[in-house]
Amino acid sequence: MRSLCVAAAVALLAWAAPAVAEGVALTFDDLPTMSLSDSAPYARQTTKALLAGLKRHHMPATGFVIGEKLDGPDNADQVALARMWLAAGMQLGNHTLSHESLNKTPLEQYIAGVSRTDAILRPLTSARHRPLHWFRHPYLETGLTLETRRGFESWLKGHGYAVAPVTMENSDYVFALVYDDAILRHDAARAAQVKAIYLDYTDRVTAWYRTAALQLLGRRPDFVYLLHATRLNADCIDQLAAILRRNQLRPVSLDRAMSDPAYRIADDYAGPDGDEWLSRWSRTLHKELPWDSFPEPPADMVAENDKLDTP
Repeated sequence: MRSLCVAAAVALLAWAAPAVAEGVALTFDDLPTMSLSDSAPYARQTTKALLAGLKRHHMPATGFVIGEKLDGPDNADQVALARMWLAAGMQLGNHTLSHESLNKTPLEQYIAGVSRTDAILRPLTSARHRPLHWFRHPYLETGLTLETRRGFESWLKGHGYAVAPVTMENSDYVFALVYDDAILRHDAARAAQVKAIYLDYTDRVTAWYRTAALQLLGRRPDFVYLLHATRLNADCIDQLAAILRRNQLRPVSLDRAMSDPAYRIADDYAGPDGDEWLSRWSRTLHKELPWDSFPEPPADMVAENDKLDTP
């Protein structure tokens, strides 16, 4: 029976192949910002530049908020940043209370955190008459067992949420703190160097995901791109838009991308890996992805990030 379902999914995907460029939904995790600095002016400058760039290039986006960053009377500046996203016409989504992993947190505790974040976000989205519909798992970790995974997904469904998957990413977090460090030290030369390396990597890995999807599905679906709300992405937004165009990717809303039939492929994975969805689908379809050609982030950037990314 399972093999018939897989065959039907492949047939549906082939039938639904788009004629021109595929869509891409931009999603930004760890709102209001992910940064090496706790400075409110730095966060505000980052947010203003990122949103201005998205609007300039007519790119809709969904920002996934860590609830504790907005919680309490001392976080008014952070709440204002979340409101800026809504005022710019973007969507907000739920990214748990403290960026906890479902693989490492008891289900009841995890649900309590997501519920608390819902209570924090819902007045903001309701005031703008916007839906609060999308949830993203930190680390893309969806549970060590199917019982845990299904239990949480049942809670999400009962509260009007759906999981926002990821089918394209560029490991931007590897570069972001290194870039922050250069900016905060007023090292323009180093900042420019990091930016150039980041954009080169993004171009190469974006092309890889398009090739991998074509190999796996027989066509390229609408993608969901995982990024983070960082100063690096704010300062690179014009070049990122150019990379999308060069790779024949057309920005669309997350709701629009999720209407692609690829997202109806069964995904029954439970385990320790925080895999993006091409990897999950490759298990379902029993087809390999071209990992031998995957461009890994530069090792020196990874090492420098590891030094900066300390508690």
